[in-house]
Amino acid sequence: MKKKILILSLILSVIFVMTACGKSSGNASGTQTTLVVGASPVPHAEILRKAAPILKKEGINLDIKVFQDYVLPNKALASKQIDANYFQHIPFLNLYNKQNHTDLVSAGKIHIEPFGIYSKKYKKVSDIKDGATVQISNNKAEQGRILLLLESKGLVKIKPGVDKITATLNDIDNIKHLKFLQPIDPALLPKAYENNAADLFAINTNYALQANLNPKKDALILEGSQSPYANIIAVRKGDENKKAVKELVKVLHSKAIQDFINTKYKGAVLPVSD
Repeated sequence: MKKKILILSLILSVIFVMTACGKSSGNASGTQTTLVVGASPVPHAEILRKAAPILKKEGINLDIKVFQDYVLPNKALASKQIDANYFQHIPFLNLYNKQNHTDLVSAGKIHIEPFGIYSKKYKKVSDIKDGATVQISNNKAEQGRILLLLESKGLVKIKPGVDKITATLNDIDNIKHLKFLQPIDPALLPKAYENNAADLFAINTNYALQANLNPKKDALILEGSQSPYANIIAVRKGDENKKAVKELVKVLHSKAIQDFINTKYKGAVLPVSD
């Protein structure tokens, strides 16, 4: 009887070891970490899906949660529903922290989405008439960005002494007497553009891409690669030093992902290496 029990114990031990070996994959230690990241559908989630197999080899399972707006991803991050998010730039993050008393931080800059001003009415900036209407989003963190673009073409002038990144419509000399319409949700801008509801439209690149607009070809005015509005991986303060987060940023900076961004988006999205 004792002999049978011993044999049975040995068999169960072997089965346990084999099962454990079968579950382990990825890195040398055989452990797996799940990292839940919130992202906008385009291009963020697409880039993360490309990075997922690379991270898998490093023992990190990437769980991508897609969000359709700019509010919920930070709420989910602050409330620990997700581990990180990928949809925003630092000026937006700073404003969110200030307004919501949160302490979210950047773990790394990943890409720039050159912001564009679009128009169905005008083909050249020089054609823009005095008093042209402009539709912008209700995202206050973008106002300075939009005004910088308009200023670059001499349509407005941001007043001296004003921080241009945080500038608002109250901080300009309106050289062309542009009429800024009631701001709307960023996701609605492509539809407003299709309906020709204004003369000029300031549209975020991710929403432009979703609407099959090519910023490089279709934008009347387009931001350059030196923009301070790089999109980031955001985390709760302290988590930027976690191994899985650092590995995520490392993979997103890799040549494989940068080549993917350049090939797929053809200049509409520009990778950042640091």
